Amino acid sequence: MNCDELWQKILGELELQISKANFITWLKHSSLTEVNQGVAKISLKSNFAKEWVENKYHKQILHLLHYYDNSIRNAHYVIVSAATISPLVSSQKTFAAAEELQLEIAEQGIDPVTNLNAKYNFDHLVIGATNELAAAACYAIIQEVGKKYNPLFIYGGVGVGKTHLLQATGNEIVKKYHNQIKVLYVTSEKFTSDVVTALQTKGIERIDAMKQKYRNADVLIIDDIQFIAGRERTEEEFFNTFNALYNNNKQIILSSDRPPRALPIIAERLKSRFEGGMLADIQFPEYEMRLAILKNKLLDKQCDLPDYVIETIAQKVQKNIRELEGMLTKVIFITRQKGLPPEQEELEKVLRVYSDTSVRMISPAKIIKTTADFFEINEKDVIGHERKKEVVLPRQVAMYLLRKELKASYPFIGAKFGNRDHTTAIHAYNKISNEVAKNNNLNRIISEIIERINNN
Repeated sequence: MNCDELWQKILGELELQISKANFITWLKHSSLTEVNQGVAKISLKSNFAKEWVENKYHKQILHLLHYYDNSIRNAHYVIVSAATISPLVSSQKTFAAAEELQLEIAEQGIDPVTNLNAKYNFDHLVIGATNELAAAACYAIIQEVGKKYNPLFIYGGVGVGKTHLLQATGNEIVKKYHNQIKVLYVTSEKFTSDVVTALQTKGIERIDAMKQKYRNADVLIIDDIQFIAGRERTEEEFFNTFNALYNNNKQIILSSDRPPRALPIIAERLKSRFEGGMLADIQFPEYEMRLAILKNKLLDKQCDLPDYVIETIAQKVQKNIRELEGMLTKVIFITRQKGLPPEQEELEKVLRVYSDTSVRMISPAKIIKTTADFFEINEKDVIGHERKKEVVLPRQVAMYLLRKELKASYPFIGAKFGNRDHTTAIHAYNKISNEVAKNNNLNRIISEIIERINNN
C-alpha cells in the first residue's frame, strides 16, 4: 500500500480514538509524505501542530504505523512550507483556518459557542460502580451550578469516559437553563493555544479578548488539565482565570489523567486549588459495564450482533473504552462485509491480533519513556546517575516495571540504567513492591503508567 492509503487507514483509526475537535485541529490536514528505512515522515501545517502531535499523539501514531506496516520503527514530523510563509500571511491563515475549523466543528454537531458535542449526553452514558461518584457529583452541579463541588476535579486513566461525562454535564446545563447560563468547554491544548496566540499578537485588545472569553463563562470545563503543566504563561493565565471565576461563584470542572498531588510539575498553588474542591476518580469499567457500553453502541449504530460476540469483546478488552468501541466497530465492519457475524474462532483471531500487538510493542525503551513522560522528566535523567529526589522515584518505578512487566533479569535492568550493579535493581524492585502494597497513591501511579504502556 502507498503512503496515502496507509495514512488514510491511520487517520481512520485516530478519528475513533480522539475527539472530533482535536482530530480536525491537529490531524485532519496532515499527510504521510514518505517511508524511508523504517522512518515515516509526517507533514503538519504549523510548528504548534508539530509540537503538539509529537508530544501527545506520537505513541498512538507509531503504534498504528507499526501495526499496518511492521517495517516502520519511527516517525519524523515536518512542517509544510513553514519557511516560505511570512508572519502576516501566517497570521491571516491562522484566522482563516480558525473560521474553517468552526464551520467544520458545527457540521460535526459541535456548538461553536460552547464547544460541546451534542452526541455526548447522559442518555448514552453508562453509569456503574467505577464512575458513579463522578457522575453523582456532576448531577449535583447541574441542580445547583456554582454552589456545590466547586471546583470539581475528575481524574482517571486514558479512555475511561471522562470527556463524555464532562460534555454530558455541559450539555445538560445548557438544556436545563435554556442558555441563560454560559457554558464553555475546552481542552487544555485549546486553552494553551489561545494564550499563545494572544501573546504572539502582542496586542492588548487580543489579550483582553482572550481573558474575557474565559472569565465571562458561568461554567468553565477544561479537559486534560495536566497538559498545562510546565507552561509558565499558560499556568499563570489559568491561575488568574480560576481565581476570577471562583471568587464570583462560577462553576469550574476539570479533568486529568491523575489526581492533583500526582501532577509533578504543576505549580503548588494550582494543586492546592484543585484539591480544595471535590475530587472524583473514574476507574476501569468492570465486565458488566463494558457489556452495557457495547449494547448501547449497537443501538446507536442500529446494528445487531449475537450475544457471544459482544460478550467475547467485553471479556478480552478490559480497560480502555475507546479500544472497546474501536474493536466493536471493527467487528461490525467484518459483519457487514461478509453479511454475517464472525464465527467464534474468527472473532478470537481478530481479538488475538489486538492483544498480541499490545504485547509486542512493549519494550524496555517504551517503559522508560512512558515513565519519564508520566513524571514529566527527561529520559536521560531516568537512566542517568543524578540523585535528585525528583528523578530517584521515577528511576525506581521504571526499574520495577521492567522486572514486573518484562520479567527482565536484574543484571539486564542494571545495564539499562547506566550500567549499574544488579543490586541497585534489586533494591529498587523491592522498595517499590513494598510501597505499592501500602501506598494507594503509588499504586494508582503504577497502574496509570502500565495503562499508558499498554494503550499507546
